[in-house]
Amino acid sequence: MPKRTLQGVVVSDKQDKTVVVRVDRRFTHPIYKKTIRQSKNYHAHDENNSFKAGDQVWIEESKPISKLKRWTVVVQDEKTKTA
Repeated sequence: MPKRTLQGVVVSDKQDKTVVVRVDRRFTHPIYKKTIRQSKNYHAHDENNSFKAGDQVWIEESKPISKLKRWTVVVQDEKTKTA
């Protein structure tokens, strides 16, 4: 079974080797048919502390690394990278 990957924005990089990534999703409410935006924060492993707040990244699920970390940062989006 392939590992899940999600795209999100780094909201916090204050911890060592850890970033907090906000993943937004949109879906239609089953009864009211209104489009709803919902977000969730994931703690992801960042081995080299290379990602900063505001970076758009892809995270991939992995085996549990610590109490909260079950995701690893895979790659940063090139189109949102600032010079």
